[in-house]
Order: sequence, then structure tokens, then C-alpha cells
Amino acid sequence: MKKYILSFAAAAVLALTAQEAKAQTPYKSAIGVVFDGYDGANVGVQYKTAISNSTALQFQAAFGDWVTLGADWQYEKAIRGAEGLAWYAGVGAQLGIPTKDHLKTNFGLRPQVGLEWKIPTIPIGLHLDYKPYFRLTNNSGFVGDGFTFGIKYVLR
Repeated sequence: MKKYILSFAAAAVLALTAQEAKAQTPYKSAIGVVFDGYDGANVGVQYKTAISNSTALQFQAAFGDWVTLGADWQYEKAIRGAEGLAWYAGVGAQLGIPTKDHLKTNFGLRPQVGLEWKIPTIPIGLHLDYKPYFRLTNNSGFVGDGFTFGIKYVLR
């Protein structure tokens, strides 16, 4: 009898955890357009996929004065009482390849914090985040005015 009670308790905990996971991650994956850069000049594509109930990976390629390739890890948390709205924080790496002769290729880290809203009635998500940049090559330093805005189509 004790074995059945423990099995039932374990199943109940798993079911409740699954419900919590569903509430924290508004979708499994999405693809979209991102406006990235310190002046909004880089425009590109972005793909985001959940890797657990509260974490996601995001990949992007943006084009402008730079070809910017980035990959980010994000921790996500739903905001109670605001359907489809979540905050996230994370860190990513970025490679910038210049498209103009006077610029140099660089590599750096981008911590981030932002808001994402999965519109409840349609398969569209919007995000706005702050991504300062720690350049590790070619005049290493800190650039603190990086913001991105994105519109994603939710795949599933």
C-alpha cells in the first residue's frame, strides 16, 4: 500500500510540474525578424527554441554594417496575471564580421534582460530586450547601448 501511495504522490508531483512548465514557456519554437544593433541598423532573422520548462536557446543572424551572428541562452519566467507575458535574462556570444573596409571583425559576450509577449489569440510573439556588449577583441571594452526588438511567428 505504501508503494502505491508513493507512486501516486510521484505522479501528482510530475503532473503539477508539467502544468507549471506549460505556464512558464508560452511556446516551443518560433522564427522571426529582429532589429538588432546599437542604432537599429542591423536587421536579420532569429530562431528561438525552448530547451526546458524555463530555458531557451536563441540564434540570430543580422545584416547591416556588420554581419552579426549570435547565440543566446535565456532563463524565462512568466509574469503572473499577464497572459502570454514573460521576462527573461541570459547571456550569449556574438561574432561581428564587418561589411565595410574600415571595420574589424570582433567577438564578445552579451548579457541580456527583456520582455516577451506571446499574443494569446494568434501565433505571434514580440520581444524587447537590453543587450549590453562586452567586446573581447579589437579594442576590447564595454558598449552599453544595445537594444533589440523582434517579431516572431510561433511554430509550435
